[in-house]
Amino acid sequence: MKILLGRMRDLLTKMADLPMLSLLGLLTGLLAAVVIIAFRELTESVQQNLLGMGHPDAYEELTAATRVLIATGGGLLLGLFFHFLTAPYRAVGVVYVMERLRYHQGRLSLRNGLIQFIGATASIASGHSVGREGPGIHLGATTGSVLAAGMGLSNNHIRTLVACGAAASIAAGFDTPLAGVIFVMEVIMMEYTINRFTPVILAAVSATVLTRIFYQGEAWITVEPLAFGSIWEMSIFLVIGPVIGVLAAIFIYLLLWISRTTRDWPVWLRFTLAGLSCGLLALPTPEIMGIGYDTINGILLGESSSMLLLGIVVFKLLATAIAIGLGLPGGLIGPTLVIGAAAGGMVGIALHDWIGDDLSAVGFFAMIGMATMMGATLQAPLAALMALLELTANPSIILPGMLAVVTANLTCSELFKQQSIFVMLMRARGLDPHHDPFVQSLQSKGIHDAVEHNVHATRNVITILDAKAILDMNPRFIVIRSAKENPTMFPLVDLVNWLQDNSDLNDEDKLTLLDIPAEHNDLATIDSQASMFDALETMDRENVDALLVERRSWQSATSCCVLTRDAIRDSYRFDTQAATSSS
Repeated sequence: MKILLGRMRDLLTKMADLPMLSLLGLLTGLLAAVVIIAFRELTESVQQNLLGMGHPDAYEELTAATRVLIATGGGLLLGLFFHFLTAPYRAVGVVYVMERLRYHQGRLSLRNGLIQFIGATASIASGHSVGREGPGIHLGATTGSVLAAGMGLSNNHIRTLVACGAAASIAAGFDTPLAGVIFVMEVIMMEYTINRFTPVILAAVSATVLTRIFYQGEAWITVEPLAFGSIWEMSIFLVIGPVIGVLAAIFIYLLLWISRTTRDWPVWLRFTLAGLSCGLLALPTPEIMGIGYDTINGILLGESSSMLLLGIVVFKLLATAIAIGLGLPGGLIGPTLVIGAAAGGMVGIALHDWIGDDLSAVGFFAMIGMATMMGATLQAPLAALMALLELTANPSIILPGMLAVVTANLTCSELFKQQSIFVMLMRARGLDPHHDPFVQSLQSKGIHDAVEHNVHATRNVITILDAKAILDMNPRFIVIRSAKENPTMFPLVDLVNWLQDNSDLNDEDKLTLLDIPAEHNDLATIDSQASMFDALETMDRENVDALLVERRSWQSATSCCVLTRDAIRDSYRFDTQAATSSS
């Protein structure tokens, strides 16, 4: 098995267009779908069997005291569990995935993934106002990362499989494969890299197919045929967009304020307060507890009153901001959909009461609201619009949706200066979520295309005969490896010049390579699986201009080549020129 994995890894390292990586993307999608199905089934089993609810999220069936007790008790138990974890293992969710992608080459801890699985299950089952999409993204990304690391793939390939797993989780959770692909590129990776699209698309497709087979095509929301009334309604969506943009800005501001204010509080106290707050806010509106997909269905079918929808908007927004701000291991995408659906449905009911039934259905306004709130909160207009199209299978909803989503995004980002909630949370932790194009290019490429293979490694003290033999091999660089000294290299031409100046020496005479006048360069070492960005970071950290690349095979470890700083720069210039020429 080790030999097979090693050969697959070497094949991937050499391939530019990555057909094998596409196959691994397909496999990642299937594995991520299995994980997401297990996560969903466990959560719903706890909700129905342990809590005795008729169906998941039916917290309104429970008494008010029971709801408060479940939310508060669940928060306390979860807080105690996290309290005894060391700080690095408390990191979960989408922000954790983004951090690992930007600062750790997509290497996600399996232990963190298991903690996310347990923590999110407990958080959702306790009725907290959180979603399963954020934890799902973490679990899917971990699946891709663990698979890639287990096969010994290079860091740029690990990043690709992380993207595959994240896209698969969105596709499996929402039954929206294309929205999953766009979401990952727009929100998680924050870059559109053409060579990543194929494996990510295959991952989303395979995950969607598997979940459709398992759930027999069961939809997570019920969408009735939605007809767009008339073109003059565009003016209504021109107003709805900015209004929901204000809601999104308030949500982001409140969440960040809570996160910064309570950051140093004990974790058990934060989680307990989150549970108590949710239970109390749910007293007038129990529909805010849990993920809220049943609430969305009721809104889309026109079964909710305007007062109930107002309560959902206000209390769901508060409960979710408190839960995520206090650090509960849950997601915020699902709650934003509930808030947006309630806001859109409330506008639809008001307009129907005022104007009459010649308008689009209330469910139409609710669907627009869902996409608008999600797009503004995440600053992901394309992902929101694509999710809207895939959920409704109705192209006529795209035109008003585009207007509402774009105006909401502009209101939130330009008027209130709020960026994507995930970006803002990263910055609140002192992390830079954006890298310049140079860094992005280096992270997406392995070092294999830039290394110099025409290298000869030798010991420091050799004979003149050995030196002449090296000349016959005609390497570009000579690497000196010594047990007492760090590796050093110098160009072959320096040895040629020294031998010409000392042509009177006998073949048996000794030569100390470090003593000859040459352009010696100290070397740090790096593994062949590293990316260009890893290599440049290593050079800067070790204060060297070249690296000795160690190629770890499935049998032994041997040094085989070197990588210079100039080769990295030349590779980047070549990519830039190629991109310019193709455009």
